[in-house]
Amino acid sequence: MENTEFKSGYVNIIGLPNVGKSTLMNTLIGEKLSIITSKAQTTRHRILGILNNEQSQIIFSDTPGYINKPAYKMQEHMNDFVSAALRDADIFLFMVELGSSIEKQKELYSKLQDTEVPVLLLINKVDLSKDERQVKNYILQWQEILPKAESFIISALNKFNIDSVINRIRQLIPVHPPYFDKDAFTDKSERFIVSEIIREKILILFKQEIPYSCEVEVESFKEEEKIIRISAVIYTERPTQKSILIGKGGESIKKIGTMARLDAEKFFDKKIFLELFVKVKEKWRNNDNQLKKFGYDNK
Repeated sequence: MENTEFKSGYVNIIGLPNVGKSTLMNTLIGEKLSIITSKAQTTRHRILGILNNEQSQIIFSDTPGYINKPAYKMQEHMNDFVSAALRDADIFLFMVELGSSIEKQKELYSKLQDTEVPVLLLINKVDLSKDERQVKNYILQWQEILPKAESFIISALNKFNIDSVINRIRQLIPVHPPYFDKDAFTDKSERFIVSEIIREKILILFKQEIPYSCEVEVESFKEEEKIIRISAVIYTERPTQKSILIGKGGESIKKIGTMARLDAEKFFDKKIFLELFVKVKEKWRNNDNQLKKFGYDNK
């Protein structure tokens, strides 16, 4: 007789920076919850995405890429989000990029070798290789290190083999009532989503240290019948960075605002009025009080 009991569980996505964790999360959920750029360390927080159907609720957790040698207190807090995710999962999705150095991932895989929690090893970006032997050899190397893990070759970007991963997750998650309302798809607030949309545009438009020195705080979010009015502040560490973000005649800040507004209108399906300001907050990445204000406190 078929088991019709409802199942629910936490599925935590773990991996080094830039292996495709956020792309996977968005593909799994069918919504753009995690911002995506080609730059490493794009994700800074732990973000939950919730996938519901009539029989199950899967709570995916996108985490920052683990940083082996943090340079700032902010990066230490980002690693704390990863450490927390390694303690509270029903299933781990350990995501690696095909051909990437296994030795550089020792800090992470060593934490999964003795776990009793099911581990699904997702070897991503297989669409970039036409060498089947390379894929097979890479899988064999990982199987020696994580013999209890189940291996899946995937392309998060092209949605290759994603259904197989979801089906296996549904088999493995425990019988449990839903943790969230059935219409919920994330634990993050609307303000957080807007701040991440703005930060993504900064990552796309600027190079070198500028994107990494920035944090975004939404100061007001007022939803009216036909429009949402948003005011946000971009914080950076130095006056020179502020000048670059604003640009000549305000050209750069206007571009950030336009790109962010268009994305926000798609997400909220509503007209957006977005007002942006730039302020200097020196050395905020090493300031515990500022990091707590910006949501990096994991306690």
